[in-house]
Formats: sequence, structure tokens, C-alpha cells
Amino acid sequence: MVISIFNIKNLTHAIIALLIFLTFLLLRKVFTRYIFTWLQKLTSRTTSELDDKMLLAGEKPVRALFVILGLYLALLYLPLPPALDVFFSKVFRSLLVILIAWGFYDLCGRNSLLSEELKEKLNMDNMLIHFFSNVARFIIIALAIVIVAQEWNYDVNGFIAGLGLGGLAFALAAKDALANVFGGIVIIMEKPFVIGDWIAVPEVEGVVENISFRSTQIRSFSQALITIPNSTLANAAITNHSRMGKRRIDFSLGIAPETHGSKLETCVKRIKQMLVDHPGIHPETILVYFESFGDHSLNIFIYCFTCTTIWSEYLEVRQDINLKIMAILEEEGVSIAIPGRSIRLENVGVKTEIDR
Repeated sequence: MVISIFNIKNLTHAIIALLIFLTFLLLRKVFTRYIFTWLQKLTSRTTSELDDKMLLAGEKPVRALFVILGLYLALLYLPLPPALDVFFSKVFRSLLVILIAWGFYDLCGRNSLLSEELKEKLNMDNMLIHFFSNVARFIIIALAIVIVAQEWNYDVNGFIAGLGLGGLAFALAAKDALANVFGGIVIIMEKPFVIGDWIAVPEVEGVVENISFRSTQIRSFSQALITIPNSTLANAAITNHSRMGKRRIDFSLGIAPETHGSKLETCVKRIKQMLVDHPGIHPETILVYFESFGDHSLNIFIYCFTCTTIWSEYLEVRQDINLKIMAILEEEGVSIAIPGRSIRLENVGVKTEIDR
């Protein structure tokens, strides 16, 4: 039945066609290695590294090309009806366009060798590389779709013109999308943050993982992935903790109210000197003062900045400072105030009732 459908005169044609396909399938790695070795010799004569990177990006598509080419040649060997010949020719040309687009798509990846070279030569940061990589890949996909559509006699111009009939509806539907795209452009140009920065916006705080056309992805400290539209970020107040030059320590230390004044003064001086001598504390702004009388404590105000802005290192410095403050208080015989309640019973009658 298969032979009658494809109008094959004898089984020999089918066997030869199958052998052609299997030859290309089994020897595709050998063919690819031979061709790439020859091409590498040609590219090694040039001073530019761009052709070398294009060659590497095209290795996988070329391997796939040999499989498709083998299948196409096998089908050409068969005495197929003219309509099927035309159909398979269009399929082959469409796949060829897709393979070329695949190669350029890999070439424009943000982690590709081409992107690394552009980053070095043009001094572009990772966020710009990522953004332009997405733009280039979008253009490549769009061009591939248009070319394949034209190959199948699809009226692309008519489709675009047809969009004009619903232009108003399309514009309204695309309003938010365009706002997000322009918001992404604002973020790229002004650079309030880059990928890897720790930022805080209203109701969201975490590390920036990805910036795309439409949105920015932030990984919160609870490991949740939060996606925020770029238009929202472009109009929001953004706190970039990664760009802090130093990090603040600010708290009040409550001392037991029965502490003698001279002891309190000594503790204040020793704590301040400890902060001045501490390698993890910025020396410019160190404030340690007996600030106020609390309800149940004498309050020492401590205000300084750490040299590091990294969260884990900041916590280590703060812990070390707290331990040294405890040591100073122990050496001076001063205790930390513990909030409590005192109850005075003035009515003896009430006291008698309680005792009962």
C-alpha cells in the first residue's frame, strides 16, 4: 500500500533512499568534524575572532543539517509525484531557515562567546548584554517566522495590513506591554540596579535574577521568585542595598537603674574606644552616649557603621560588638536592665484578703 501511495516503481529505489539517509545519519559527526576542521583553518588566517565564534555557534545546527539533508536527498531519489516534490522542497527550505536562525540564536546568547567579547571591548555590563541579547534573539525569531511564512506563500503583508483594522483594540491591548518595555529601557539606561543586586521596593525585597522586556524577576530571601512588571519598577522608590558604602548599627543599651554614675561613664568610654579600635567599624561616625533615663533602665545610645555591606559579614561584626559590650559590662560589674513590674499594696485590708 505504501508503494502504491508514493508511486515507487520497485523496492530498489526505497532501499537506496534508505541507505542514503542512514549514511548521512551515521556519518554526520564525521562530516561535521571534517568541514569544521577545514573552516577552522580558514578562520585562523583572519585577525578577527568573530568568525571563530560564529563557527562554534553553528556546530549543532550543522550536525542537524546533515540529518535533514540526508532525508531530503533520500526523498529526492524516490520517484515521488510532483506535488510531493514541491512540498518536501518547501519543508527542506523552511528547516534550513530554522537551522540558520538556530545558529544566530545561540550566537546572540547572553552567555555566548560573542557576548563576552562585546562586554570586554565595549565595556558593557551584564544587564545591557542580557537586554540586547533578548532584543537580538527576538528579531532573529521574528525574521525566521516571516521567511518561513513567505516560503509557504503566506501573505505576511496582508496580515500586517489586517492588523490596521483592529488597530485601536490592538493599541489598547498592547498599552501595558509597551509600558513595561519602556520601563525596561528606563531601567537599562538609568541602571538603578543590575542583575545580582540586593534591592528593596514596596512590599518586595531580594536579589535581582533576571531583567526581560516585560518584567524583572527578584529572588526573595525566603527563596520565592517574584516577578514585577518593569513599568511598576520604573515608577517605584528603589532601595539598592548592594550600593551601600557602609551599613548602620543603631540601638539603645539598657543598663540597670541602680548602676553608679562613675561606672556608667566608664562603660560609655570603654564601649566607644572598643568601636574605634574595631577593624570592622567605619571610624568616621561613632556615637556612644548616655542618652536617657528609661522607666526601668539607664539608656546608652550606640550608633556606628560597619565597613562591609554584605549581610552575613555585617551580622558577624554586630555579633562581635555585642559580645565585647557584654564583656565590658561584666568587667565593670554592670548588669543589663531587665524590664519588670513592681506591685505596691497600700491597703492593708486588701493585703489581708489576699493572704486569706
